[in-house]
Amino acid sequence: MKFSEQLSRAAAKNNSLLCVGLDIDLSRIPQKFLTTNDPIFLFNKEIVDATKNLVCAYKPNSAFYEMYGLYGLSSLIKTIDYIHESDLPVILDAKRGDVGHSSNAYAKSAFEVFKADAVTVNPYMGHDSVQPFLDYREKGIFVLCLTSNPGFRDFQTYGCGEPLYKTVVQHVKEWNHYGNCGLVVGATKPTEIKEIRKLAGEMPFLIPGVGAQGGDLGLAVKYSGKNSIINASRSILYADEPGQAAKKLRDEINKFR
Repeated sequence: MKFSEQLSRAAAKNNSLLCVGLDIDLSRIPQKFLTTNDPIFLFNKEIVDATKNLVCAYKPNSAFYEMYGLYGLSSLIKTIDYIHESDLPVILDAKRGDVGHSSNAYAKSAFEVFKADAVTVNPYMGHDSVQPFLDYREKGIFVLCLTSNPGFRDFQTYGCGEPLYKTVVQHVKEWNHYGNCGLVVGATKPTEIKEIRKLAGEMPFLIPGVGAQGGDLGLAVKYSGKNSIINASRSILYADEPGQAAKKLRDEINKFR
């Protein structure tokens, strides 16, 4: 099944545009997990069990697993397999992008080793660095467009005649031969979300930056439209009751749809 179909089915089933980011920090998870033989996976399992009827997808960030070495990567694979048992899609937030043969290896890792349904990629090196991911026609490819971090101004708002982020949109539209492209657009930039939606048409948006990063949820949902994925990580993972936090955010998102 194509990622777009998986996503649509999950969003309809759970009446949700919410994606939970699984950005694990062992220093923040409850003590009860730290005495087990696999605290990362067991913590993720509890989060998934509490939220799987409230989300359209999950988004583990690979950095939070890579920093724990082979153990962390093994836990990531187990987590993705467990999410798939609930018939929900996984977006691997890896922000890959390199010369062609390196991107071939990165794409194979994301889709064949970790078995992600979608991945985030960095377009800075151009089309040949993204093409190996695009060749996985059934998978979703979310290209960084306008990010939620403070340093976005260093490059993304500059360009020859128009900002770089608008140039990214135009190129991704040209690359979208298989209909598997999307854009990463931060919730902290609501005015730009509106502009990008006009340029991008119905292309799906992955929108980080709500919750702990303080993005404007209402405007992000309003301007991005129904074909969007609203990601929250820390505000759900480390809440006293993750399931209740996810339900509250899912319901808030739906108010603005």
